[in-house]
Order: sequence, then C-alpha cells, then structure tokens
Amino acid sequence: MKGLYDDLSTLFRRTKLVRIAVLFLFVVLLFFLWKMQIIDHRKYWARSESNRIRQIIIPAPRGLIKDRNGEILAKNITSFRVSLIRENIKDPKDSLKRISDLLKIDPSVLEERIEKFRSLPLFRPIVIKDNLTQEDVARIEVRKLEYPELLLQTEPKRFYPHGTLAAHVLGYMQEVSLADLQSGSFPGSRGGNLLGKSGIERTYESKLVGTEGLSLDIVDNVGRVYGVLDHRAPIPGTDVLLTLDARLQRKAEEALVGREGAIVILNPQNGEILAMASSPSYDPNRFINRFSQEEWQQIAGDPATPLQNRAIQGLYSPGSIFKLTMAAAGLELGLINTGTTVFCSGETVIYNNPFRCWHEYGHGSMNLLGAIQNSCNIYFYQLGRRMGIDNIADFARRLGFGSQTNVDIPGEKAGLVPDPEWSKETRNAPWYPGETISVSIGQGPLNVTALQVAYHTSIFANKGKRFVPHFLRSPEKKELESVSISQDTFEKVILGMRQSSSVGTSRAAGVPGFEVCGKTGSTQVVSRETAERLSKQARVTKTHSWFTGFASMSNPQVVITVIVEFGGMGGAEAAPLAGQLFRAFKEYYD
Repeated sequence: MKGLYDDLSTLFRRTKLVRIAVLFLFVVLLFFLWKMQIIDHRKYWARSESNRIRQIIIPAPRGLIKDRNGEILAKNITSFRVSLIRENIKDPKDSLKRISDLLKIDPSVLEERIEKFRSLPLFRPIVIKDNLTQEDVARIEVRKLEYPELLLQTEPKRFYPHGTLAAHVLGYMQEVSLADLQSGSFPGSRGGNLLGKSGIERTYESKLVGTEGLSLDIVDNVGRVYGVLDHRAPIPGTDVLLTLDARLQRKAEEALVGREGAIVILNPQNGEILAMASSPSYDPNRFINRFSQEEWQQIAGDPATPLQNRAIQGLYSPGSIFKLTMAAAGLELGLINTGTTVFCSGETVIYNNPFRCWHEYGHGSMNLLGAIQNSCNIYFYQLGRRMGIDNIADFARRLGFGSQTNVDIPGEKAGLVPDPEWSKETRNAPWYPGETISVSIGQGPLNVTALQVAYHTSIFANKGKRFVPHFLRSPEKKELESVSISQDTFEKVILGMRQSSSVGTSRAAGVPGFEVCGKTGSTQVVSRETAERLSKQARVTKTHSWFTGFASMSNPQVVITVIVEFGGMGGAEAAPLAGQLFRAFKEYYD
C-alpha cells in the first residue's frame, strides 16, 4: 500500500506543477495582450496603418474589330487614368479640394463622380479622370506621397483610327451606369468601366471585353508599394472580324456627304453586309472621354439625330420600290401576266377619288414590264384595287417587310405592313378602300427600313432564297426557309428591273457590262395639296429618294439600296449614287 501511496503523491505533485506552469503562461499571455492593447496600442496601430493590402484591378485590352480584309476599325492605345481610393481619405472636404486643385477638376464634377458610385465598397477605386495629359501625369507623380488616396494607372483606351467611318455599325462605348450594374446586363462589370452601348461594340461585348487582371499589393500608409502578394495578368478580349469592306464603306459614306439618308450594300448569296452608311454620322472617339449629362443631352438631342442609324431605325414609305412586291403578288395570284396592259392617261378615278401618276401626261398603254420600267402608278393602282389589302399585306410580309431582319446590331425597327386588323387595333377605325390604292404604290401607313429593302431585294436576286443579313464574318451561311413564290414569278419581275436600269427610271444606276437590275422610288413626305401651297423651294415639298437593285442579272453578287431624305426623284438622286457604288464594287471585286 505504501508504494501505491508514494506513486499517487508523486503524480499529484507533478500535476500541480503543470497547473502552475499553465497558469503562469496564461498570466504572461494576458499581460502581453494587455500591454499590446493598452500600453502599446498607438505603436501597433501605426504599424498596421503603414502596412496594407491594396487590391488593384488591371484593365484588359478589348479585342480588335477588323473589316473583312483585316483593316483595323477599332483598336486600343495606351492612356493614363487616376482613381480615388475613398478608404484612404482622412478629411473628405480637404481632400476633395486638394484633388480638385491638383487635377484641375471642378469640385462639383468630382463630387458627382463620387456620388455616382457611393454604394461601392470604400476600397474599390473610382475613376475620377482619364485620358490624362503628360502634364497631369507628371503633376501626380511628383506629389504622389501627398495623395495616398489617388491611384495612377495605365489603361488600354479604345480608339477608332478612322473617326466617323462605320460609326453606326461599330457603335460607341460609355461608362457603365449603376442601373446597368444593378440590372445585370453587363455581368462582371465594375463602376467606372467603359462598355459597348451600341453597334458591334454592344452585340459582341462579351467577346470583346476580355478578363481583368488583379494585383494584391503591399503598400505603406502613403501608397508606396513594397511587395506583391499575388498578381494575375489581364486576358485580352477576342478580336472580331466583320463582313464590312472598309473600301466600300468609305465610298458609301462619301456618297452621302451633305445629305441625310442611308446606304446598305450586301452580298445576296450569304447575307454578308459589305457596307452600311447613315448620314449624318458622329465620331465614336468622343464617347471614350467621359462627359457630363449636359454634354450627352447636347449630342442625343441634336435635331439632325446623328446617333440614329437610319439604315435600321429610319422608317420610310417605300414608294415605287414597293411595285416589285405588287408585281410578284399579281403574277403569283394569277391576276396579271407580263402581257396584261393598263392604259395610263396620267390620272384615274377609283372609289370616286382621283389618283394621279407621277407622269403628268401619262404613259399610254403599259404592260407589266413597261410599268416596272417606267414606274407607272396607274398600272399598280388598278392592280391593288383588284388584289385587296389582305393579299398585299401577305406578300409584303413574305418578301421581308413588317418584321426585323435580325441583323446582329441592336436597335433595328420592324417597320409596318398595315391591314384592317392593324387599323382597328391602332386607330380604332375601319380600313378604307382608298388606303389600299395608296399602299399599292408604297404610300400610306406602310413603312420600311433601308436594310429591309436591301433584304427584300436580295430575295428577288436569289429567286426566293433568304439569308439573314449580318456583320460577323463566319463560314456558316444563315439560310432561312425560301419564300413560297415561284421561280417564274421572280424571273419576270427581274426582267422589269433590268429594263428599268437599262432604259427606264433607274438607268442612272446602270454600269456597262454589269447587268444592273433595279427600281427607283420617290416617297411623298407631305400631301400633294400641301406641297402645292408651300414654296417650291421648301425642303419638305421634296420627296424622299429611293433606289434598290442588284448586279449582275446572271450572277447576283451585290445588292445596293440607297435612301436620300428629301432628295427628290429617285432616278435623279438615289440612282446615280447607286451607280457610283456599283462601279466601285465592280472595280474591287471584278
């Protein structure tokens, strides 16, 4: 028993010693914690303040945008920007004043920038000025130790080397708004980022934008970097190759100088858009430099509407180019054949109302091909009366009107093919028979876009085959179901188009050796009676001027559509411009 007692005593002594040792260590630990928190608080606080981890987002270069031949239409250049890190601000009022003086920024503009992104985390830098000059950069560098709240960075800045060239196709970039961030329209975006807001820049944003890099820097309390915890390089965006031909695009834009209107050039065999011009235009480089709400309103509110892409957003009555639809419908329905004649005396009475031809003295006896060649209104008035609005609307929709073409840039309008149902729903009124007569020559409530007209023309060129108009270069053809109209019908209408471009109203678009097939149109903007009351010099008394056509007849390679607002007669204004472009195409591609 004694041995057992001795062993237990020894165990208890040892346990006691362990307890005392643990208690001693605990007391020592408490002492040091107390010393750090109470006695040395200021020293350790100052040390922690002088060692921070700063998270820096490194912008990714956007992908290039190139034309079909590799010419660069949008690229990146190196620029400087300065951002504000709000968590480093000790005295907001004093800091904002000093920064305003340093960067020569109006204090109210600086406050507006901060307020715009106030909901973002304090450590997240807010871009307060970009596109810095060399003087700006030098000023910041020399005094950077005085401004730990400022972060100077290089960034890849978007640049459009040809200025206004293809502006409506390429689109423009703007700073992402809080509404954009909250809506989720631009996943992965941050406040201050510039993102595509229209055109190709918007449609292919996810391809072009790339992936931002990240650097976790160890910095002192004045922002000096003396270590890097982690660094991930940015990944550039993907280049986008377009169907555009910059040479044809230049020619199209040159043709519209001093005019308001649009031009579309496309390949009917696959839907590739070779050129799309809209005038007046704008320089997308302006949007790269962040501007105020007032400056934006000035641009957006310009009465000439330079931001509007007239090729897909301008809505116009098609005028006499709609006679191609009427001719195809009449043939397909068996109402006429190429030998069917109508006598044109310059005016006819239908439903007790006079309807005039554009040719004051009339064309005399006209068959279908002659009516297309000479754009005889009387022929198509009579055809429309027999056909009725429902048949007209049906064939108009089959041939590409009344719905979007689904081109791959945003903002396209669908146009309007009116019918009795539309009249009842929209106007709460019946459809009047006289309206059918107006629609028969492309007037009345019927309206279309220039791209729809080009697409419509490509269907004739292909004798029913349809391809989605598009800008992204791809080996895959976006072919749609063919139009349910006979080959024979298309061939007969094409003969009329060929005659129009040889000896008819479209002859100014003709090019020797290229077999152009086309149709002109002149669209009334105001009624004839109103025009007669106004001065003949008044702009609104002039008609909008149309031409659409393709070449060549035996091997359709190109469709060209021209609309000139208030341009006058299609044969005198739009057709000659189209002729210039057919010649340019033949020169480049022959």
